[in-house]
Amino acid sequence: MYDLIIIGGGPAGLTATVYAIHKRLETLLITEDLGGKANYRMHIRGLESYETINGEELVRKFQNQVEQLDFARLMDKVLAVEALQTNDGREIFWVTTESGTSFMARALLVATGARPRMLDVPGEHRLLGLGVSYSAISHAPLFWGKDTAVVGSDVLAFRSVAELATLANRVYLVASAALPLQSPWLEKLRSFDNVAILEGYTVSSVGGSPYLESMTVAAPDGTQQEIPIRGLFVELGVTPEAELVRNLVDLDALGRIKVNSRGETSRPGVYAAGDVTNSYAEQVLIAIGDGAKAVLSAYEHLLRWQQPAPAQLVTRNP
Repeated sequence: MYDLIIIGGGPAGLTATVYAIHKRLETLLITEDLGGKANYRMHIRGLESYETINGEELVRKFQNQVEQLDFARLMDKVLAVEALQTNDGREIFWVTTESGTSFMARALLVATGARPRMLDVPGEHRLLGLGVSYSAISHAPLFWGKDTAVVGSDVLAFRSVAELATLANRVYLVASAALPLQSPWLEKLRSFDNVAILEGYTVSSVGGSPYLESMTVAAPDGTQQEIPIRGLFVELGVTPEAELVRNLVDLDALGRIKVNSRGETSRPGVYAAGDVTNSYAEQVLIAIGDGAKAVLSAYEHLLRWQQPAPAQLVTRNP
């Protein structure tokens, strides 16, 4: 039986794995890849050598350490997680993978991340990281003096436009849904001379080679217009990868795992870190910190375990 199983090998999961091993915990990281969103880099014409995700080098160091620890990692996909009760009334966790192997642990840390919602238009996948981004927080500083666009109709998009407006030459807000009549955010956006609001418009395609050079938008009347841009920020939110533990821990209205400041979930022994949680974790450095905090909390939990005799599993808990 492991002390701790960590699911997910992005910035939070890698950090948690290294910290757990330093604490001499019997640890297993189960992940389909190593690096997560730290594998995603933005490349801009004229700034080819610029690394855009703060903390990426630190993640690489953690990744290199984990790659050397064959005994502590399994490249596989987790299919199910169950809570089991032992004959002394404690809970342990049963993790089943796609390869058919199963593992038990006294504690569980979920760091499965979140998937950005995409436009699914021609050119988007090809230009990902070449001008197309899903995080203005991470990449806005790269577009100083350039023409940019943000896609979205809510506060997430409004914040991104406001941030870009202070440094970009021009910012287009492409909002397919009707915008609120009263909004302090919209009033702020309208105060910028370099912001154009395209209400009711949709992005039909993006183009350019090898970097993003333009987007084509469809007006409410169906007419098409090509607009030169160098940066496109798709701010439609994310889908947290929390299905594995939906029946084990509390989720918020957006489907994110609820955690406190220590990375603890609603279930003792289950911790979560990074973008899958309701903490503000879009930045890599924040995810790194979340992973470290969650492991320290799990370590304290495990210290309270008195090593019992080999447990007899008696029931599966809901």
